[in-house]
Amino acid sequence: MTIAEVQALPAVVPLLTAARALGLSRNTAYRLVARGQFPCRVIQTGDSYRVPTVELLALLGLAPSKDE
Repeated sequence: MTIAEVQALPAVVPLLTAARALGLSRNTAYRLVARGQFPCRVIQTGDSYRVPTVELLALLGLAPSKDE
């Protein structure tokens, strides 16, 4: 993903979108979540996982876009 694509993400994103932004594979992302070691906070809602975009941006060292 480009920096602009990451900055344009909604408030929370699916786990696999966050994994893609971090360059992680699907298997690695789920393995890290299962171990409680994913590098950002992960919110579980039923069977799905979401990652707050602001935390993803902070991890990547990117400021939120100006229209947030």
